Amino acid sequence: MRLDAAAVADSSLVDARGRALRDLRISVTDRCNFRCVYCMPKGVYGRGHAFLPRSEVLTFEEITRVARIAVEHGVEKIRLTGGEPLLRKDLPLLIGSLNALRTPTGDPVDIALTTNGALLAQHASALKAAGLQRVTVSLDSLDDATFMAMNGVRFPVAKVLRGIEAAQEVGLEPVKVNMVVKRGHNDHDIVPMARHFKGSGVVVRFIEYMDVGTTNGWRMGHVVPSAELISMIQAETPLDRVVPSYDGETSVRWRYRDGEGEIGVISSVTQAFCHSCTRIRISTDGQLFTCLFATGGHDLRALIRGGGSDEELAGVMAGIWRRRDNQYSVERRAGAGGRPQPGRRIEMSYIGG
Repeated sequence: MRLDAAAVADSSLVDARGRALRDLRISVTDRCNFRCVYCMPKGVYGRGHAFLPRSEVLTFEEITRVARIAVEHGVEKIRLTGGEPLLRKDLPLLIGSLNALRTPTGDPVDIALTTNGALLAQHASALKAAGLQRVTVSLDSLDDATFMAMNGVRFPVAKVLRGIEAAQEVGLEPVKVNMVVKRGHNDHDIVPMARHFKGSGVVVRFIEYMDVGTTNGWRMGHVVPSAELISMIQAETPLDRVVPSYDGETSVRWRYRDGEGEIGVISSVTQAFCHSCTRIRISTDGQLFTCLFATGGHDLRALIRGGGSDEELAGVMAGIWRRRDNQYSVERRAGAGGRPQPGRRIEMSYIGG
């Protein structure tokens, strides 16, 4: 179904709550070589699961077109996600196209990628050469047994660590490591994770287990609050809180007092940051989502493949952002005991993290 064009685009979009558009996250594939328990549990995404056919997936040219218009609207940062983005064939070609984009003031766009790290060692050099600037690696434990249980395919942690080293070697820095903490599964690895990367130049970010989608069996009892997490690390090594580096930063940063780097915590469950969210998301098949916890998207692919002009596409995107009123995490926290709201939400593997 074609969308109606909205108001003429400008480069300073704000939504219904006064939040500017600054970040674009693009899922380049819905496929993944892991079956993590909090994202694509094996019981749901088994051998017979039907992924999107190639004809429904946005081409690199279509992705670049949407990204160019988003940049004209004020986007300064683009992050490629999945699924596992390194499963997308010829991904450096897309990165090269995105790297050529410039903001209305002529500045380059910050281009980053989130990966599970399984294929990073073999692709790091080509990604850097194409213009990728930074990489974030999802790593939920340094203990092989725990990591294999959480990734669902018995993939060894050593290969992910090698990918992190390769990213550092080619200059995809600072490398960030995202650890989703789930009580009773990997919370015993919080301090070892911080200890391992302390002084390495890698920034570990501990993420509260979130109720993205409806297939991961989320319960509030599985959440380790970031305040508890920081106390655990503080007991071993002193930390000082760092002032945010930019408006809308999701991670609260803490610096080691001895100068050996920093860590971050992302607290979307216990300390909702909806008020400063500047992100918009494009799914693999061209649906635009205004919230990670959305129940539905807006079909840009139909407009693109139906012959819509750049002006129409720009107007539609601007109108969607101006009407944006999402604050799911705030509403969840204000609800009954922190339980997720009923209704089917989009899965993380489809929309990207």
